[in-house]
Amino acid sequence: MVSTDVPAGEAPRGSGGMRIVMIAPPWYEVPPRGYGGIESMLADLVEGLSRRGHDVVLIGAGRPGTSARFLPTYDPPPSERIGESMPEVVHAAKACRLAAELEADIVHDHSTAGPLAAAARGAPTVVTCHGDVDGELAEYYRALGRDVAVVAISEAQRRAAPDLNWAGVVHNAVDTASFPFREDKEDWVLWLGRFNPDKGVHLAVDAARAAGRRILLAGKLTEQVEKDYFDEQVRPRLGPGVEYIGEAGTARKRELLSAASCLVFPIIWAEPFGMVMIEAMACGTPVVALDRGAVPEVVVDGVTGFVLSREEDLPAAIGAVGAIRPEDCRAHVRRNFDVEVMARGYERVYRRVAAAGGKAGGGDLDLALPVAPDGLMLG
Repeated sequence: MVSTDVPAGEAPRGSGGMRIVMIAPPWYEVPPRGYGGIESMLADLVEGLSRRGHDVVLIGAGRPGTSARFLPTYDPPPSERIGESMPEVVHAAKACRLAAELEADIVHDHSTAGPLAAAARGAPTVVTCHGDVDGELAEYYRALGRDVAVVAISEAQRRAAPDLNWAGVVHNAVDTASFPFREDKEDWVLWLGRFNPDKGVHLAVDAARAAGRRILLAGKLTEQVEKDYFDEQVRPRLGPGVEYIGEAGTARKRELLSAASCLVFPIIWAEPFGMVMIEAMACGTPVVALDRGAVPEVVVDGVTGFVLSREEDLPAAIGAVGAIRPEDCRAHVRRNFDVEVMARGYERVYRRVAAAGGKAGGGDLDLALPVAPDGLMLG
């Protein structure tokens, strides 16, 4: 745990550890009370780095929720204004001032506007690319150039924009031990996420119906695009065997993921990772997914679920999940997607970027785990 008994404006430093300033997005607390994929990953990364002897100061919104020293920019987070520009800009300005008062070896910035200050910082800036690099986000990182060292969350993401100043690939992770393992599954399937058209909820419902399985839908429904999609594609499909149960908090999410016979993940875009897949497998629950984005890096086809190229194959795969061993799903996550694996990956990135004066990049550092001939990733 990072000590908070330090002079104002000074980050503590443990023996052999690095001083890391972690900047969160402004929209949700860390860890989040409900939905918040980046915030969940951030909370786990902070704890993993702290256990490895690094001193972490977290700049974010809301209340302190990790062992790191916490410096707030908003109280409470402006969650209801997500998508607006000013909360992001105000957060970045406050975070820039707070970070400038700290002695740091690395600034790891997960916000959107924050990296604009990278060139003026006394410490190198590492940025994790949490979004789609096919559009404006890639253009933004290109404009920042070598002022930021960019980390991809999958090989698929890095391949989509190979010219960015990549410092490596570090897969997202979960605290495997915090997810309940359950070997006996109930006879229904689960979809969990954001009600965004890209998530393919309507495909999950249609596939479950075709497979003769009940499906529960749990997810965030706050932004207008989510509400419009829900009204147009999801609400008409509700009825016998299809139930919307609202947004699942931390405890409820774990209950659902551990009890479901499988998680259906029929994304229709090249999602760069997909946290819910490793959360499900950590519970021993197989994943039935379409082969897009990082899916084949996360799910081992035939071992921890099924990776399908065609939508019409989803029902048969749902019907076949009984052949997947829950213990194989759990072991796969523990070996490849546990917090300790992620923390080691970022530690290597930080040390290399710091040694290079913040200019490390160009895609020459490969931190992705190799894949064994049998399809299981090597730890």
